[in-house]
Amino acid sequence: MDLYFSPLACSMATRISFYEAGAQAGYIQVDSQSKQLSDGSDFYPISPLGQVPVLRTDEGWLLSENTAILPYVADRYQAARLAPVAGTPQRARLQQWLGFISTELHKVVFVPLLDARAPEDVKRYAREKADLRLSVLQKHLAQNEYLLDAFSVGDAYLVTVLNWASYGGIDLSQWPAVADYYKRLMQRPSVARAVAEEFALYREEVAKRAKS
Repeated sequence: MDLYFSPLACSMATRISFYEAGAQAGYIQVDSQSKQLSDGSDFYPISPLGQVPVLRTDEGWLLSENTAILPYVADRYQAARLAPVAGTPQRARLQQWLGFISTELHKVVFVPLLDARAPEDVKRYAREKADLRLSVLQKHLAQNEYLLDAFSVGDAYLVTVLNWASYGGIDLSQWPAVADYYKRLMQRPSVARAVAEEFALYREEVAKRAKS
């Protein structure tokens, strides 16, 4: 499988999941601004919205959206136990958390905060929305080590999104259990490896843009 990704974007959740599973995959970098691949070709034929992640499966078809890609990867590598069995209550809980992370945190809170073109009124609105959503996480993580009974693709997505907090002006210390969860997961080998690799690629991307 091949993962189309941008450094430190939400596509990093799939990279973490591959590392957790010990799976071999190809990684194709997409410039988040130019929407071009490293060979200069256009990303839009692959992703009509120009957004990562996109997964090219071994069968050659394209899959987008974290809420679809992450369960698919978990099901392909069942031995890693990154998702409960389909059709169970716990699997439904995973889908619930993936939806929450995607819509309530990723899109509602962090997309406006990380958009340099977003007006300050929009950013203030997003910060106001953050409190209730992170308080929901605070309540859950104060009593649970992970989103489910064990590390799952949901945690891979959540730690990826929480990694944007400092860039978006969100101080996680206001929600101690969330902050502790983030610090703990950042030390997990799969997460630490993915963050280190993608941060280096991000710095290279920024330096390249500065020269152009």
